[in-house]
Amino acid sequence: MRFFQLALLVLALFIQYRLWFGHNGVEDYTRIKSVVKSHQETNANLSKRNKLLKADIDDLKLGLEGVEERARHELGMIKPGETFIRVLPKVPHEKKR
Repeated sequence: MRFFQLALLVLALFIQYRLWFGHNGVEDYTRIKSVVKSHQETNANLSKRNKLLKADIDDLKLGLEGVEERARHELGMIKPGETFIRVLPKVPHEKKR
C-alpha cells in the first residue's frame, strides 16, 4: 500500500512539473499570450495607417484639391500671381556664457 501511495505522489508531482514548466505548459502559454497581444497591437496600428493611406488615395483620385494640397505642402509649389509667406516657429535663444 505504501508503494502505491508513493507512486501516486510521484505521478502527481511529475504532472504538476509538466503543467508549470514543461512543453506547452503555463510558462509557454503566458509567453505566447504576450506575443499575440504584441502582434494584435501592431496589426491595429498598421490597420489605422492603411485606412489613412486609402483615404489619401481616394482623395487624390477624386479631385484636384488633394493633388494641389500635396503640391503646396510637400513640394512648396505656388500658383502664378500668389505670394508665398513662410512663418517659422520662434527659436529660443542660447544662453551666453
